[in-house]
Amino acid sequence: MKGTRKTTQEERIQIAKECIESDSNYGLIAVKYGVSYQQVRTWVLKYKELGEVGLEDRRGQLKREQEPRTELEKAQVEIEQLKRQLYLVEVENHVLKKLQEIEKSDALDE
Repeated sequence: MKGTRKTTQEERIQIAKECIESDSNYGLIAVKYGVSYQQVRTWVLKYKELGEVGLEDRRGQLKREQEPRTELEKAQVEIEQLKRQLYLVEVENHVLKKLQEIEKSDALDE
């Protein structure tokens, strides 16, 4: 297959549904729609796992700006938020310790 072609979400949904109806004949569907075998297989697997939202084009979007589609994605987002909060608290503690050291040093110099 030469190169790839752009598809809309509606086309991906149609391709996935048609492939499922034809007992997952990826090769036949790929040739019919002018896309790769692997791409058809990927779309079918995503459609089976996530439904129509699994076939959205989410490229170019930051992960934190996307709506989580699965429990795993929700958990990953929450983990990243907690890591960020922990980092900020650690930085704040470090700054406060340094401030205390400076204040002690100034008090001893007086």
